[in-house]
Amino acid sequence: MRTRVPATIAALTLAGTVLAGCGSASAPSPPSGVDGLVVPTPDPDPADFVARVDNPWLPLAPGSRWQYADPATGAATLTLTVEPGPAADGVATTTLVRASADGTVVRDLYAQDRAGNVWWFGREGQWRAGENGAEAGLAMPAAPRFGDGFRTASAPGLSEVATVAALDEEVTVPLATYRRTVTLEVEDATGSRREVYARGTGLVRTDEAGLVAYDEAR
Repeated sequence: MRTRVPATIAALTLAGTVLAGCGSASAPSPPSGVDGLVVPTPDPDPADFVARVDNPWLPLAPGSRWQYADPATGAATLTLTVEPGPAADGVATTTLVRASADGTVVRDLYAQDRAGNVWWFGREGQWRAGENGAEAGLAMPAAPRFGDGFRTASAPGLSEVATVAALDEEVTVPLATYRRTVTLEVEDATGSRREVYARGTGLVRTDEAGLVAYDEAR
């Protein structure tokens, strides 16, 4: 996966090097958030990716299971499970299976790079990175930063952008109250949705549906 250092960061790095050489300033801070990432990525290098997805905000261990319900009615709305996935654009993926109460099943493909960023590589039956011009986009940064915005993917007919709308907001769902959270505002052609992720658990709320059960892989 290629990385690109913005001109401003490159300039700061050069300036920091010069000043450090004169003994008048410390070295600059390393890039954070989505700095330095090319999103979406047109040519991911399989060597840049690891076998498991263990980003603390989006952990996807095969065998894990999440259940969600409408807090107003208690009716089940969604179940997520994880299983090994196929290769996409030369990269081994992990499949997140989304089963809705109406019987709809969606299978999304994810992979994590060595820096801990999670990338969305496709949706089975709809698009896959490396095919028909589709490219993997960012699903969750390794270190989310308030205000960061990024394309979640690039594929024919798909236009979706996520923004880090909040950090560490207290969120209460039927299962528990979480304080270490990341909130994403996701916009696509159909509108917008709000997703809340808790550290060590993953998605705990999507719009108004809250987590009611979480079975972590053993």
